[in-house]
Amino acid sequence: MIAFVSGTVAALAPDAAVVEVGGVGMSVQCTPDTLSTLRLGQPAKLHTSLVVREDSLTLYGFADDDARQVFVLLQTASGVGPRLAQAMLAVHSPDALRRAVATGDEKALTAVPGIGKKGAQKLLLELKDRLGAPVGTAPAIGAPVAQGWRDQLHAALIGLGYATREAEEAVTAVAPQAEAAGGTPQVGPLLKAALQTLNRAR
Repeated sequence: MIAFVSGTVAALAPDAAVVEVGGVGMSVQCTPDTLSTLRLGQPAKLHTSLVVREDSLTLYGFADDDARQVFVLLQTASGVGPRLAQAMLAVHSPDALRRAVATGDEKALTAVPGIGKKGAQKLLLELKDRLGAPVGTAPAIGAPVAQGWRDQLHAALIGLGYATREAEEAVTAVAPQAEAAGGTPQVGPLLKAALQTLNRAR
């Protein structure tokens, strides 16, 4: 079990980072929120979970150990693999998922791509006694950010290697989506949308 990787960020992609550890580049699958905290050439520490399959070894990374633990717990529910668990953490913070399960909030779970109404109902039943209660009131990674989303999104795009002008144009492009969120946009989904606009432009 690889509990964490610590080293210099050697490369960044929309869904992964490469961290150089002792001369070896470790490819780590990450959510947009986790990626937004990383910068090329800068030191980083990612809490990780290694998923072993017959034909692959995949390392999933998180900015804190709480997210890693929730990632592991989510996979104890039937039908939830690492990709869906990661998608859930890309949309919601660990505490937001705990609140959704504790309050039976189907709508919160169906906001995750790949989860329908029946799937959400099943997950609520299976995860009810596994995730536990929310651990804090402070917003965690993936939680709504009331202000400063422009700066965070811009910094994340620069960290992914985009030019300042490209980052500014992408932030402007997703502004309507952010405003539609009612003033509390999540940086993760906005980063995904911004990357899509940049990919179309290239």
